[in-house]
Amino acid sequence: MSKRAVLVAITLVSAGIVFGAVLVSSFSGASLSFADTNTEFRSDVPFTPSADAASLNETFHQVSELVTPQVVYIAVKTRARNPHQFFWPFQRPDREQDEQDERYSTGTGSGIILTADGYIMTNRHVIENAIEDGITVTLYDNREFDARVIGEDENTDIAVIKIDAENLSAASLGNSDEIRIGEWVMAVGNPLGLTSTVTAGIVSAISRNIGIMRDRGGFGIENFIQTDAAINPGNSGGALVNLQGQVIGVNTAIAGSQQGTYLGFAVPINLAKVVANALIREGKFVRGYIGVRITDIDAKKAEALGMDVYKGVLVESLVEDGAGEAAGLRVGDAIVAVDDKSVESANQLQARVGMKHPGESVNLKIWRDGKYITKSVTLKGRDGEEVAAVEEDEPAEEKEELREPVKYEDAGFTVAPLTRQQRRSFEVQSGVYISDIRRNSQAWEAGLRSGLVVFEAIRKGERIEIGSVGDFNDFVKSLNDDESILLRVKTQEGDTMFIPIKAPIE
Repeated sequence: MSKRAVLVAITLVSAGIVFGAVLVSSFSGASLSFADTNTEFRSDVPFTPSADAASLNETFHQVSELVTPQVVYIAVKTRARNPHQFFWPFQRPDREQDEQDERYSTGTGSGIILTADGYIMTNRHVIENAIEDGITVTLYDNREFDARVIGEDENTDIAVIKIDAENLSAASLGNSDEIRIGEWVMAVGNPLGLTSTVTAGIVSAISRNIGIMRDRGGFGIENFIQTDAAINPGNSGGALVNLQGQVIGVNTAIAGSQQGTYLGFAVPINLAKVVANALIREGKFVRGYIGVRITDIDAKKAEALGMDVYKGVLVESLVEDGAGEAAGLRVGDAIVAVDDKSVESANQLQARVGMKHPGESVNLKIWRDGKYITKSVTLKGRDGEEVAAVEEDEPAEEKEELREPVKYEDAGFTVAPLTRQQRRSFEVQSGVYISDIRRNSQAWEAGLRSGLVVFEAIRKGERIEIGSVGDFNDFVKSLNDDESILLRVKTQEGDTMFIPIKAPIE
């Protein structure tokens, strides 16, 4: 290439660079700057939210500033693995080794400051199995204190611990009975080891029973507030607060799916504060009991009872010498309210009664024999209560033509006369034995199973005693199509329950 051609090429390239720079700088919104000058970024306000939105944003901010100092970080050292680890996913376990090469577990959780002098409420599963001097509380301002356990209640998973401090910022406790589904709430706690974390969501349901709290006797009080506010391991014992800055629940459990969707559950503060107050005063909570075995009422049960509402709880059995028996409660009673507060489920009844002590009274609104009545029940303690046993009498006379099993093909089950051994084993005087049942039949879907004894039925609120196969067969023949009834049955373990079933049964 000639020298002239090279010079021409250089000239053209230089001209192109200069032209490109001028062209770019001419576009609107761009500025030409060099490395030694400040780059200009956009800083205008593209949108102004409404006054309501701005007010809500400010409310979240102010409540967060108010409540975060009232929630503490709790670290707990235990020698053994927490037996609730898989059921209480808020606890965040780590492993460490001490100087003697002995293994310890360290779990973390949250707590709510109840009083200025250091009483703190948390979940029982957070501090359960803690070693001596194994509980450490860290405040919002990073001060650390050793804590001691004041008391704990297994049935509600509430515990109280104490630190030696003064002038703490105590939380304000609201009224969980006034909670409405859909209202905004905030969860405050220490998830995943990250202190003072606040998330927001709504109350997505109330009176939830998720089956995680049971004592050695199988009893537990679950009446959870359900929320979609994000909560994670470490939030356990933290505060669920409303937009007035009041604590309305104690975050206790989470449930999730494989797709990563999670819901949180909190103990209502009205229940938690009654328990906490007793723990502070006495170190334990002595709970009163009605002495009944209950189940939820659905549409079929309500129809069979002749009720005008499809809610409440059905009394399936009474504890011998229990408070309910002494007050005149009967098997088959439908409890629809406690102390003028409606009851729609068994866990609601347990929660309302579970705040009372032995010797205190509750007024029950009951549906019985086609009308509402009221019973005052003075609660008793749980110790010494046993299920009543039925003394064995001579077998009832049965109809001669029905001493063989009778099969009800449409419903899918077979009844047989009771043998003397079955009467003794089930501790009943009369009834019929479910000797066979067809899987996926109407009776199977209703919950009837082989090995049960049917000894009573309820039809439109009327009780019918089932003494024999003949009695049962006559009862079946008297039913109208699509009529709902309740069969009262007894298990080999001595439990009784009602099973709803719909005619035709033949």
